Amino acid sequence: MRSMASAHGAMGHDPAGVEGRHIAPGTVRRAAALARPYRAMLSGFLTAQLLGALAFLVPPILFGRIIDEAIPAGDRSQLNVLAAIIVAAAFCEAGLSFIERWWSARIGEGLIFDLRVSLYDHVQRMPVAFFTHVQTGSLISRMNNDVIGAQRAFTGTLSSVVSNTIVLATTLVAMLALEWRLTLLALALLPVFIAPTKRVGRRLQALTRQGMEHNATMNTVMTERLNVAGALLVKLFGQHDVERAGFSRTARTVRDIGVRSALYGRAFFIGLSLVGAVGAAMLYWVGAHLVISGALTVGTLVAMGLMVVRIYTPLTSLTNARVDVMTALVSFERVFAVLDLPNPIADRSDAIELGAVDGRIELQDVTFSYPTADDEMLLELGGAPATPGQHSDAPATPGQHSDAPATPGQHSDAATGPVLDGVSAVIEPGQTVALVGPSGAGKTTLAALVARLYDVDSGSVSVDGHDVRDVTQGSLRGCIGVVSQDPHLFHDTIAANLRYARPGATDEELAEACRAAHIDELIESMPDGWDTVVGERGYRLSGGEKQRLAIARVLLKRPAIMVLDEATSHLDSENEALVQSALATALAGRTAVVIAHRLSTITDADQILVLDRGRLVEQGRHHDLLAAHGLYADLYRTLVGTDEPAGVV
Repeated sequence: MRSMASAHGAMGHDPAGVEGRHIAPGTVRRAAALARPYRAMLSGFLTAQLLGALAFLVPPILFGRIIDEAIPAGDRSQLNVLAAIIVAAAFCEAGLSFIERWWSARIGEGLIFDLRVSLYDHVQRMPVAFFTHVQTGSLISRMNNDVIGAQRAFTGTLSSVVSNTIVLATTLVAMLALEWRLTLLALALLPVFIAPTKRVGRRLQALTRQGMEHNATMNTVMTERLNVAGALLVKLFGQHDVERAGFSRTARTVRDIGVRSALYGRAFFIGLSLVGAVGAAMLYWVGAHLVISGALTVGTLVAMGLMVVRIYTPLTSLTNARVDVMTALVSFERVFAVLDLPNPIADRSDAIELGAVDGRIELQDVTFSYPTADDEMLLELGGAPATPGQHSDAPATPGQHSDAPATPGQHSDAATGPVLDGVSAVIEPGQTVALVGPSGAGKTTLAALVARLYDVDSGSVSVDGHDVRDVTQGSLRGCIGVVSQDPHLFHDTIAANLRYARPGATDEELAEACRAAHIDELIESMPDGWDTVVGERGYRLSGGEKQRLAIARVLLKRPAIMVLDEATSHLDSENEALVQSALATALAGRTAVVIAHRLSTITDADQILVLDRGRLVEQGRHHDLLAAHGLYADLYRTLVGTDEPAGVV
């Protein structure tokens, strides 16, 4: 019996809930297209399957000849030849089984590679709005579990259906040729077995689905709690016992489901073994009567007994072939759904490359509203429509790289009006422009539009006279450097984090950038120096150290335009002075868009843009705006009158 375990896996399982489900049009065609590069391997796989099935039939037939011919005739020569052929057939079947598995693995792992790379490439090119609307865990599940599920379903279903069909067809042909009456007797017993096993299958299906749901819950809990931020929160609130109790309940449920699944699986295995034993007993009982009456030879009876066990497992598996095929297609459908998500911020076919950039930025009547997660696929991945009450200047999303502006949240007026409304301004090369305004005024949003993290609803954003929608995103972002409020560092070495900005940078260039950012002495004082691993999100470094390292990374990039969302209000005075000095170096000779937090940044700016409720209400230099006695003057007086710059963020 080739694999009772595979029959167990195929029998009655429907973890994707595919019964009665309609697959999206084109799924079959697209799944078949994915296998096109592996046509030669598929041919080898199918050939190995067929030859292996034929090789299995050789020993039973030859055993019959040994009993009917060689032994009665006392022909030792024939006995030796037949025995040698039986041994050779066994080795041949083993070799073909190995080749079959090799082809299967090559095809399966190749499909995983192709799908995973395609998904990763597509998703990481999606705009920021996509990531603000989906749950990371759901997205990673699609990229891991569904990709592997699609591959396993494809190769497993292909192997199961094709193998079982070939084995069943060849075995039945051989059995019918040897003795048709015993063959029909063996087939007559199958319905007696299928009815109860289908009930077991339905129960296994329900248990499998429950197990998947509880495993997902358990994995979510572990993902949220077993990181630095989650573990710190648990410790600060002293919730260790509560966490253990909650996790224990879920893990206990998973354990109990696993035990019940194992018992139902064993019940199926026992049932399959019983029907094989009963079938063989019935075949030998009826066959023996035929032998006694002279209607059948002993050798034929033995051959039939050896082959009968080969028909029950394939027949049982093939009764569930539809569920297997549908499960495979559902997995592919879920993968294709992510691949089919449109990217609204893609390079145009005629997009040009930005060359050397002077750094002139022009905003012409810019109007913008944040997109909402009304796409069904985004909702399925954990998205939700924009929630009123979140402002556009939320801190950077954890996990975001510091060379992208802080991810804006949804503006408080997202449901009723635009975040930016008719904003026009010109920033000349080399100027430092401060963005000032109440919380939620649209400052971070404006900075994000310069890097084309979003596209404007109307109007335009231009760099050196080129609309950002007309240039390639790679060349645009190559000329823009960003230091966000919460710079993200990868769980890697300091050198690797720095070289993320410019992989080909030399050690001397790294050292030069770190000296300019006033972080070189700290790095050299560490036991592992440049090879120091900073920890998840850089938690082994202080806030000021992380920010200076992020500044060094930006300096290594050498951008023409800087976007700064300073977070020095949360630093101690020593770190603040070092960061301010590093920022002064970073701004030298570059166009800078600064979301202002400090008086020195505001008063020294070449131009100040004052935003309120998405509109540009004032524009000019510090003294001119103070003299105008408008919103800026009010905000400035608030800022001067407090140690915390809460009014100008």
